Amino acid sequence: MESKITLIYVDSGGGHRAAATALSEMIRRQNRPWTVEMVCIQDIFNNIDFIRQYTGIDFQDVYNIMLRRGWTLGSAQMIRAMHLVIRMSHVSQVRALNHYWENSQPNLVVSLIPHFNRAIRESLENSWPDVPLVTLLTDIADYPPHFWIERESQYVICGSAQAARQAASLGIDASHILQTSGMILNPGFYESCAIDRDAARERLGLRPGVPTALVLFGGEGSGEMLKIAEALNRPGNALQLILLCGKNAALAAKLRAMTPHIPMFVEGFTRDVPHYMELADFFIGKPGPGSISEALAKKLPVIVQSNAWTLAHERYNADWVKEQGVGLVVHNFSTEIQHAVKTMVAPENYARFRQRVAAMHNTAVYEIPALLEKIMTDESGQRNPARTTLPQFGQHALTAGYSAQSLPDNVRWV
Repeated sequence: MESKITLIYVDSGGGHRAAATALSEMIRRQNRPWTVEMVCIQDIFNNIDFIRQYTGIDFQDVYNIMLRRGWTLGSAQMIRAMHLVIRMSHVSQVRALNHYWENSQPNLVVSLIPHFNRAIRESLENSWPDVPLVTLLTDIADYPPHFWIERESQYVICGSAQAARQAASLGIDASHILQTSGMILNPGFYESCAIDRDAARERLGLRPGVPTALVLFGGEGSGEMLKIAEALNRPGNALQLILLCGKNAALAAKLRAMTPHIPMFVEGFTRDVPHYMELADFFIGKPGPGSISEALAKKLPVIVQSNAWTLAHERYNADWVKEQGVGLVVHNFSTEIQHAVKTMVAPENYARFRQRVAAMHNTAVYEIPALLEKIMTDESGQRNPARTTLPQFGQHALTAGYSAQSLPDNVRWV
């Protein structure tokens, strides 16, 4: 009999759905005997979403609007206010989840979302108390309290040593803290892209041999991209840009309307991000966990910004970039990006950044299905092997059964 795994995601930002999709795809590729059910928490909460009832806007879309319009100043205070609303709605959330579980009996639930894991755990206790809950962080670290990790009976899959320490500090049992080698990414970021980079650049109107930055601010884009382009679009600047604007059509139109003094290729929403990263030499963008990890998987050093407008739960990511030595952090793109790019492309600096990036081997998406299998096996009582502890971020997870030589044929270290 196949096991049924429920993956819970949300469409606030693109990272949660992307992570759920990547995990589902890897389960399929590994031929696991599981039925995978992907569930958007918004669909369960539609009837209790008072924001939707009064404004017509889903609660999950509020975050996307904030990103698109740059309304991120004071995000720490906004998170506290949101958590107050979530606590006030907690009973209704549990009731809605209870109703959902009446028609769905999983063997394992994997939450790829923050904020609602207390309600998910309580609803499972009510409906299916023997079903384990796994909280799979899609951020490099938690932003406590009550963000990702709750003081509930759960397994926590962490992509960094910092997140694992946070889980332990909240009292999560050591045997329930599983650390992978990084963030979960779409398998496409590991697949070989046998391309002629010079020819591919020329097709985009770019020049071979010129330092190339890929500018990306997630699926919603950001006005910061226009500031970056304006600061770098100067005559004589030995640089060219690939600007991926996501769903922000207005931003793409403004960038295309600029008088170009350097080669610039502008694209809207695309699923070919791995391809464009193959054509770039380094990354410029916000310190989102997905974007940073995708760039590093493609061996691109990064330049990110951290200031009062940076989302509170992403500020640690900028600190992590500095700690790992894989890029530069600026306070203001408008005034500092020109100097940061010059620093990045200086041969001695670029070689050092590339060396640090090359030392990282994040294969979390290949590791996680094995962890889920172990959790289900342990919980079923069929056997009780010793705790699985995976290496820290940047090391290869040999316990997951992969090595640089044994990755699938269409996967390589890049």
